[in-house]
Amino acid sequence: MIRPFLICLFALCASASCSSIATAEKPNVLFISLDDLNDWVGCLGGHPQALTPNLDRLAESGALFTNAHCPAPACNPSRGAIMTGVSPHVSGLYDNRQSMRGQMPDADLLPRYFSNHGYWSAGSGKILHYIIDAQSWDEYYPPKETEDPFPRTFYPKKRPVSLPRGGPWQYIETDWAALDVTDEEFGGDYLVSKWIGEQLSQTHDKPFFLACGIYRPHEPWFVPQKYFEPFPLDEIQLPPGYLENDLDDLPPAGKKLGPNRYFPHIREQGQWKQGIQGYLASIYFADTMLGRVLDALENGPNKDNTIVVLWSDHGWHLGEKQHWQKYTGWRACTRIPLIMRVPKGVPGLPQGTVAGTTCDAPVNLLSLFPTLTQLSGLPDKETNDGPSLVPLLESPEAQWPHASITYLGRPGNFGVSGRRFRYISYDNGDEELYDIETDPYEWNNLAPKDEFASEITKLKAFLPATFAEYANNNSGASLPDLEWSPFDGTTELVSQPMHDPFEIRISNKAGEPLKIFSIDAHGGKHPYGTLETGWSKPYETRPGTIWLIANAEGQPLGYFTVGKEPAHAEVPVPNQ
Repeated sequence: MIRPFLICLFALCASASCSSIATAEKPNVLFISLDDLNDWVGCLGGHPQALTPNLDRLAESGALFTNAHCPAPACNPSRGAIMTGVSPHVSGLYDNRQSMRGQMPDADLLPRYFSNHGYWSAGSGKILHYIIDAQSWDEYYPPKETEDPFPRTFYPKKRPVSLPRGGPWQYIETDWAALDVTDEEFGGDYLVSKWIGEQLSQTHDKPFFLACGIYRPHEPWFVPQKYFEPFPLDEIQLPPGYLENDLDDLPPAGKKLGPNRYFPHIREQGQWKQGIQGYLASIYFADTMLGRVLDALENGPNKDNTIVVLWSDHGWHLGEKQHWQKYTGWRACTRIPLIMRVPKGVPGLPQGTVAGTTCDAPVNLLSLFPTLTQLSGLPDKETNDGPSLVPLLESPEAQWPHASITYLGRPGNFGVSGRRFRYISYDNGDEELYDIETDPYEWNNLAPKDEFASEITKLKAFLPATFAEYANNNSGASLPDLEWSPFDGTTELVSQPMHDPFEIRISNKAGEPLKIFSIDAHGGKHPYGTLETGWSKPYETRPGTIWLIANAEGQPLGYFTVGKEPAHAEVPVPNQ
């Protein structure tokens, strides 16, 4: 005799909804990053000429956070915080020159945490700072063993194309040009979107955590010609947030941080509008690649059971506060797009998100880890520092007793974003305060005015009591130098590693991005990702190990042989 409760169970499983109920216990996650994208997005209104139809359609289908901020205004600490759930003030990972694994050697990253709980975790493109971190993924494109997240990308052979270099201080990738190539010939993000689309078009044995790292609008702003065409140079509008005398009411620390060498150099070369054009074109290209991914999801078997989250690691200045690039605490740099779309039936939000909702609560990308685990019904990770966003996904007007903190390069420097006011503090005691409701571009510093002292007090209450020290900040000046050996094309490189490991610091003075490899005792090459021009990073090694340095195309330039103690290895300008 079949018991009544089994009859009910059979009847339930015979219904059309049974499979969705079962699979919804572990929804898929599509985790999309766009690099260096500020609020120049249609739905955020950052620049009137921005073309972002796919970002906008994603926002219309889910929840848009209009007051979202990055954990840090630089790739490495921001992405490190997002992927580990650990705040910079806890990890000590504050800037691009540090090593994520050097600061958090044992941290489980978001994809590994999902894999440990029954997921297939895969990704493509830039998710971390110029590394893949192979141990964190089940599969990657390009292959995770390469530790190089970038597929082949077409770049002009003769560079710079548009912006002459102002000196060795200038990042060689600060340049822009319309390329006479198709999307497929260009490669890069096109190949990332192709690989991600292929995964979305398949049925998988396990639920997936799938990360899509779209590199544009990161520099260089080289994209196919057709993405420049909607932005004729004679119609380019300057950034709405630009004000000529914007530095006048800043304290000394702000005045020092605001102007940098890039912006006056760009203006002297008559390239300001060309740079804006290149950024808009790169945003349009990135948005088009996003559209390819969204189309693959919508047309495939996973559309009804996939959480979609889209974010950028930090914003970007194009002249606001006389600044070009990132690394500041102002809203142009900390505010980023954050969109989440949650289907019905997921464990942490059975009703899903309501299409077209917006939320102006001050949130931080540090919340992505706990939000995704809660939505997916996974156990909380005890080391997560951010609050889950699920209450706001349930109701955008929900009580939110939090502020969003952005850590600015060193302990004691930070920006705090509330629902209306933003506070910036520097380690010398200088302060800034802005009323975003009446002053969205932060033109009027209210900090010196006594009537706003209470607002500063309220925002300071959200700050942590202690900050982790900045580690690995040795530029190499106090370390012995390793000898640079140019590669002659014939020397057989074989390491003789011995004894206990320690760190060397490699500095890139070559004026171009470099690929870093260690050589093993059999002559095999082990990639350690890309080292940006001008940057210095620590690498764990052993005495007797050879480190091979190659250019962006993988052609060997030279090598260092590690001695018996920590040392500094400086890569010189070629032919010097």
